[in-house]
Amino acid sequence: MSGVQTLTVTEDEADQRVDRWLRRRFPHLAQSRIEKMCRKGELRVDGGRVKSSTRVVVGQSVRVPPLPEPGQVTSNPKPTVNDADAELIRSCVIYRDDHLIALNKPPGLPTQGGSKQVRHIDGMAEALKFGFEDKPRLVHRLDKDTSGVLLLARTRAMAGALTEAFRARDTRKIYWAIVAGVPSPNMGTVRYGLVKAPGHGRQGEAEKMLCIHPDQVDDTPGAKYATTDYAVLSSLAKRAAWVALVPVTGRTHQLRAHMAELGHPIVGDGKYGGSGQENLGDGWGAQLGGDISRKLHLHARSLSLTHPVTGARLSLTAPLPDHMARTWDTFGWSPSDVPADPFEDIV
Repeated sequence: MSGVQTLTVTEDEADQRVDRWLRRRFPHLAQSRIEKMCRKGELRVDGGRVKSSTRVVVGQSVRVPPLPEPGQVTSNPKPTVNDADAELIRSCVIYRDDHLIALNKPPGLPTQGGSKQVRHIDGMAEALKFGFEDKPRLVHRLDKDTSGVLLLARTRAMAGALTEAFRARDTRKIYWAIVAGVPSPNMGTVRYGLVKAPGHGRQGEAEKMLCIHPDQVDDTPGAKYATTDYAVLSSLAKRAAWVALVPVTGRTHQLRAHMAELGHPIVGDGKYGGSGQENLGDGWGAQLGGDISRKLHLHARSLSLTHPVTGARLSLTAPLPDHMARTWDTFGWSPSDVPADPFEDIV
């Protein structure tokens, strides 16, 4: 067993998650051991507690608690992907080059693992090496029940470049959703701040984001500013609307919380719209009833960005998942009937 170590993050190690940084330094460490060290406060960056997802910066000091020697503990075996999952994840690829991969993430499949999630995109990424030594890296995420465009970087350098592109807002993401009722006006911007409300249980299960007035953000601990643009693309009388959504900021559950706060929750959103409420046209109730699926109707339709290597503008589009495509067919809507970016002519 080694003693306590204080290590410095070097320039070529910067801008990566602390758990991945630690695994590169100590390959024999299991992820579960790292998570435990974070929970107990044994692993510290510049003296402060961290989560496994905290990103390290050049020059930071990382306190590493005593670790077992490589011979004392065997690392978890390299994850393997069964044939069915490998075929599934490969079928989701909508773009690939030597630098990045874009998926059309299926609804219901988590982006990353958690305490109760053992089947997820990050694990299946082992099947997306396509001749590379390392699996591609996630650079952003989608909620478990949200489908659509998801980017992965094929190298660590590309992961850093894409992460910076998201931070600098050099990416444009457009989501499609069906909401209860019809928002008025047909185009607008939502600026409610968001703050996390604690969930139930020891791990904070069922936590939600609460909307607060923009004037109260600075005075509310933990609150963050959030901005969403929306546009109504089509409507079904007063019962429901097909909307395009652009998350100007990227907060947790931002689109779902903002639309619910307007009184027009996304169809199928039991967390923010009430799973047992049926929308009768007044704009409340996350279920439309009848043959319409009770699954979440939120899809990351497109993502555009400047390719960090080629410099070309890359535009990616993901087809609707099955349950949403059936709803579109039921309502007589066609993706080809609307512009790719309904906001582009707005000054």
